[in-house]
Amino acid sequence: MSAPRALLSAALAASLLFAPGAEARFGKRTSSDSSKEESHEATAIGADEDKDDDDDDDEPSKAQDSQSSDSDGGGCCGGAASSLGEEILGSLFRVMLEGLVYVIATNGTHLDGEPNPDSEVSQSRRHAAPLSMRMGVQGVMPGEGASALDMYFGMEERRFGVAANVLRLELPTDDGTEGVDRLTLVEAHVSHAFYVHPRARVRAEAGVSTARAPDVTLVGPSVAVSVEACLLGPLDVEARAQLTPLPYRQVDGTAGLALHLGGFVLRGGWRGLFLDDLGVVDGISHQDRLHGPYLGAGFAF
Repeated sequence: MSAPRALLSAALAASLLFAPGAEARFGKRTSSDSSKEESHEATAIGADEDKDDDDDDDEPSKAQDSQSSDSDGGGCCGGAASSLGEEILGSLFRVMLEGLVYVIATNGTHLDGEPNPDSEVSQSRRHAAPLSMRMGVQGVMPGEGASALDMYFGMEERRFGVAANVLRLELPTDDGTEGVDRLTLVEAHVSHAFYVHPRARVRAEAGVSTARAPDVTLVGPSVAVSVEACLLGPLDVEARAQLTPLPYRQVDGTAGLALHLGGFVLRGGWRGLFLDDLGVVDGISHQDRLHGPYLGAGFAF
């Protein structure tokens, strides 16, 4: 698809994992104190003896309100104007929704195009599109007390591109207290596709990654490799592996399938994540090993 059409489609679309962690939590200080303090809020006590007086005082007010509503809201013009405004807003919303559905259904990298009269080659370029964009959200079927959400965005021309991922983890605490520990992992990469074909794309990525944990925030270099290939019709197979070696260690891998329905994409597969803070918090290495099935949805134009 043309670059302007890809940009417009992505803009319209934009308008509308894991088992419990190991015993030692990544990026958190070791603590032997497992006790927790409990606090109780004071409950306000209301006075009931003024209730009867308030009811008596409200009766004249209710009568005045009734008269006021009869004089102000009884006109037919006000009701007609309100109804007309609601109809206009409803029509605009319906037109916008129908337009969005049309754009998603009739666009996307995996639609079969009409043959080009000049070259007798299909206009559908799939993984060799001159410009493509992808965005979406995916999570996992978490273990007990754990949850994760991954948001991603990428934009590529034929060879080079940029990509960003934000993974938000909520894991049960490991020190005996109630609650959760929150970890936020962010990646920002530039990519180069060293193999480009309408049915496959293999890319190398490099950039930075950050890990925000309960007691530390770390930043390090990040590299990755990923592959996408057509499997059957609109069904793709996808795989990706990412590594951050220092000052903390992160190994993240996914393998799964992607179903392209026009510009709308459904994803599912398996994801594994290993984190090690290498003792930067308190001299003790804290690790987390997470893995599980993931499901997601997004757009690709």
